[in-house]
Amino acid sequence: MFDIQTKVQLKKGNPSVFKDVFQILYPRLKGYCKLFVADDNKVEDLIQETFITFWEKRHSIKTDRSIESYLFVILRNNCLNFLRNEKLEKTTSSVDIEEVSELQYLYQIDFLGKEEKSLEEQLVESFQVAVDELPDKMKQVFKLCKIEGRKQKEVAEEMGISIKMVEKHIAKAKEQIRKKLIDQYPTLIILVTMLLEK
Repeated sequence: MFDIQTKVQLKKGNPSVFKDVFQILYPRLKGYCKLFVADDNKVEDLIQETFITFWEKRHSIKTDRSIESYLFVILRNNCLNFLRNEKLEKTTSSVDIEEVSELQYLYQIDFLGKEEKSLEEQLVESFQVAVDELPDKMKQVFKLCKIEGRKQKEVAEEMGISIKMVEKHIAKAKEQIRKKLIDQYPTLIILVTMLLEK
């Protein structure tokens, strides 16, 4: 997306070019971050921290590497640090510590090629496709409850079905989506689980 000249100007500290990169990539970074962090204020904080780190490390930008990938690596690490610290603050049970350790595996997932999308971005797109492929009523329930964050009781009343039916639709949707995504991305099973359990 960004040519060599843009990367050169970033390395030199051109504020106008930095602003352009921020405005272009901000929506994608925010959408990615919101998959794992529900609090809008924290999402903004994490994105700001990401761009601050990016600016501070601009001299290390490589002209043959993707700026998008570089920023997503920084944001991914920021998100994982936040999630790990939040989990450790809530509990220190052996199960949770194990889950946190498994999350660290994602640090080892690198980005593909020079200008290709990250594995996480591909996963998000596949997640959206998997949701769209659900049966109509199941898809509607899943989107309202899990994507829009509506309460199950509210959705049940709006659709004229029981809460148990809402729960059943959500459970089946998760099962179908999880199977499809894990088949496609077996090494990202932790991230798949995070997507479905948020």
